[in-house]
Amino acid sequence: MPRISTIAFDADDTLWQNEQFFRLTAQRFADLLRDYTDSPDLADRLVAATARNLRFYGFGAKGFSLSMVETALEVTDHRVPGTVIAEILAAGRELLDFPLETLPHVDAALNRLQHTHRLILITKGDLFDQERKLAASGLADYFAAVEVVSDKTEPVYRRLFDRHTEGPARTIMVGNSLKSDILPALAAGAFAAYVPHDLTWSYEHADEPVGHARYTRIEHLGQLQSAIDGFDAQA
Repeated sequence: MPRISTIAFDADDTLWQNEQFFRLTAQRFADLLRDYTDSPDLADRLVAATARNLRFYGFGAKGFSLSMVETALEVTDHRVPGTVIAEILAAGRELLDFPLETLPHVDAALNRLQHTHRLILITKGDLFDQERKLAASGLADYFAAVEVVSDKTEPVYRRLFDRHTEGPARTIMVGNSLKSDILPALAAGAFAAYVPHDLTWSYEHADEPVGHARYTRIEHLGQLQSAIDGFDAQA
């Protein structure tokens, strides 16, 4: 019997593009403030505000929009016009309406793996936005369970693995974030496959657990089956 029976997938920048739209919005934010501040660290201050506000607003477009407004007020000493704030909020709303683009190999990999493994989705962020993206992706039918959580931590993974899998020792977590997808899943006792994305928010960076017996790195989801076969062969 194969060792791994359940595959848990991250969503944003693992199954579909996401970070690129936040970066486009951040550039739009900088353009809107060009006439009101010459702050050389505007981008860094927006990143800092977004990270600082995670415990209040969580991950996703809504929290990012509020962080843009907060940053605009801070860097202009509250002199930014209301019309600019309105445009910043409009840019934030557009984050909820960008066309969804699945990443290469995703459809083929899920279609193949659904016949041999139980597939579940574990993603964090705003519930409304994540549900919208999943529906627009056309991938929902592949998943036996979908969980949208406020954050991904070892206790959260343990709870979800207990609920949806035959246990962490028979589960692999697949995602593009070392901090959120890989390290806490390994700590919870699961296997983990890191799929790097060209654009990953700095908050999600962490040291790669090279040499860990239950860890592997793949370049795209088309290589996931081979990675799983390798783990199963060690059973």
